[in-house]
Amino acid sequence: MLLGSDDKAFEVFAHAGTAAALLVTLPPPRVRPLMLAPAAIVGLALERAIEQRLGRRSTAVAQILGGLALVAADRAPERRLESAAGARDELWIGLAQACALVPGVSRNGATLTMARLLGFERGAAGRISREAALPVIAGATVLKLVRRPAARPATHHTVGFAAAFVSGLAAARLVPRVDRLPSYAPFGLYRVALGVIALRIMRLNGRHG
Repeated sequence: MLLGSDDKAFEVFAHAGTAAALLVTLPPPRVRPLMLAPAAIVGLALERAIEQRLGRRSTAVAQILGGLALVAADRAPERRLESAAGARDELWIGLAQACALVPGVSRNGATLTMARLLGFERGAAGRISREAALPVIAGATVLKLVRRPAARPATHHTVGFAAAFVSGLAAARLVPRVDRLPSYAPFGLYRVALGVIALRIMRLNGRHG
């Protein structure tokens, strides 16, 4: 379902808040063009088609599949450090990041899943995922601004920006703890549960609608 103009505006402000939080909390990212290029190409070519053709049910299914993929990938041995990342790794992680254009596919979840599949230890996978985040989120914000020039922000737009910014700052304080976790399974199973609940609600609404 294609978002309305006000929904799109709110999304722009929320993206901008997240990007601002990343700018404050992250060290300057290294330039990794192969991590950025797939998402940029797919976003420019297919974003509107994806929004038009994929709806709530596919979003819930993507949540479930993404959660299961993260749980499965996290079983890979931790054998590589961040310094071992090469061009091939960057391309695969960039392709995973491009998949996050599909509603329900978490950008962070997709890049963590790919990094663990490639054998990176959890701390390295988390750092790679965060390093890839800022250019893509900033680029998505700019793209949405270009496609829909910003009007004067309404109150809920400002609230969306502030909420995304504050939650981004708060999440940054938890990052060191997450990097030390022995498993990403709780995050994956949470996404599975969320998707199942969403499907169940949609089914119940369909019966009574």
